[in-house]
Amino acid sequence: MTMTSTSASSGAVSIGSQGQLGAAVGGSPASDGGVGPMTFSCHTLDKATKAKVTLENYYSNLIAQHQERRQRRQRLEESLREERITEEQKSEKRHQHAVRETEFLRLKRSRLGVDDFEPLKVIGRGAFGEVRLVQKIDTGHVYAMKILRKSAMVEKEQVAHVRAERDVLVEADHPWVVKMFYSFQDAVNLYLIMEFLPGGDMMTLLMKKDTLPEEVTQFYVAETALAIDYIHKLGFIHRDIKPDNLLLDASGHIKLSDFGLCTGLKKSHRTEFYRDLSQVKPSDFSNPMDSKRKAESWKRNRRQLAYSTVGTPDYIAPEVFLQTGYNSSCDWWSLGVIMFEMLIGYPPFCSENPQETYKKIMSWKDTLIFPPEVPISEAAKDTILRFCSDADTRVKNIHDIKALPFFQHGVDWNHIRERPAAISVEVKSIDDTSNFDDFPDVDLKISTAGSLQASNKDWVFINYTFKRFEGLTQRGPILK
Repeated sequence: MTMTSTSASSGAVSIGSQGQLGAAVGGSPASDGGVGPMTFSCHTLDKATKAKVTLENYYSNLIAQHQERRQRRQRLEESLREERITEEQKSEKRHQHAVRETEFLRLKRSRLGVDDFEPLKVIGRGAFGEVRLVQKIDTGHVYAMKILRKSAMVEKEQVAHVRAERDVLVEADHPWVVKMFYSFQDAVNLYLIMEFLPGGDMMTLLMKKDTLPEEVTQFYVAETALAIDYIHKLGFIHRDIKPDNLLLDASGHIKLSDFGLCTGLKKSHRTEFYRDLSQVKPSDFSNPMDSKRKAESWKRNRRQLAYSTVGTPDYIAPEVFLQTGYNSSCDWWSLGVIMFEMLIGYPPFCSENPQETYKKIMSWKDTLIFPPEVPISEAAKDTILRFCSDADTRVKNIHDIKALPFFQHGVDWNHIRERPAAISVEVKSIDDTSNFDDFPDVDLKISTAGSLQASNKDWVFINYTFKRFEGLTQRGPILK
């Protein structure tokens, strides 16, 4: 950012792009005893950057709000044209819409914070924070609150990832994606307020079952394929498709979550970690375990890997680990690994440690083996191999997937979310958490004390706040 003032009797001052200050007092050049170039401190440069980002975001938000308001009015008028109602009824609906818009503007100006939500239970934990079941005090609506520690985000260079997740959830308002209603922050944490999906996640379901029948697997893979296809059409690559990120709603249908590693982000703590193989011991993959021992070992270690900083590389496509680039087809590889796990009981490259899993993925042509003691159909094997193959021969889109023999019978692609799910979910109440892990020793009080360790970098979280129109203006049950 370069700014230059006009000359005055007191002299001219300029701020260069490298943070240097040049001043000519009384018109005297520096060589004649004037003030020489001065370097700005990092604190000053950060304040200037913060001011620039704040102004840019303020005006971009004004434009976006105007466009969104116009789109909501257009949708209203389109629905009115389709309904067979009187002009008086149309006028009343327009009036109700205007009232909601006015209420939305008022509520958007109000400050939203953790005190507006009553914590009910911790339902998830990760390397950088946790997920809580909360109830909004004024409406009674129940949500899942994802809490991320700012200091951990800065320290682990995850700022871009958490920003990507927030931005994707703002744009992706669709049944295939978990809906975010609000996002906000305080001095210590970032908060994502999302719909609560009582069915839990696919990881928990797979740990309860040894294997899934092929017709059940067909249902979940088809739904996940449609969800991935929707994300791709938005222009995003998920890059972290795994059972932990496939959530189940109250009806048992799939929704995608966790977009922290989405499109265009080159830094991933997972992939960078596995690229450093200096400590990996030589292995020729000898002494293979049978399928039963593999499944037992996988389930024993799986939960711990889910909560660790490193995570598990089991579902990551080989090209993602390389510097040669990748495209959206890496998500289809991940889906193939999940399909293998559903049918066999463990993913194809699981090992005793993540580094060996990495090596198996990179040597997948030799290590992707179907165990004979767990028989599956040839159509299922062929489908997995169309997902897990070289990037240039892999399925490219939803049309390729629909054409596979495994999906030729039993899938109603156009109405799959309207049909009963393959496994029904029993929900006893709006805050039923029976499909989630228990964290009995966690203090429910959300700590907002302390300060961000890298407080001079706090401006990187500017414009994180978001409030969805439906979330602020709706009363009664949340419409999915």
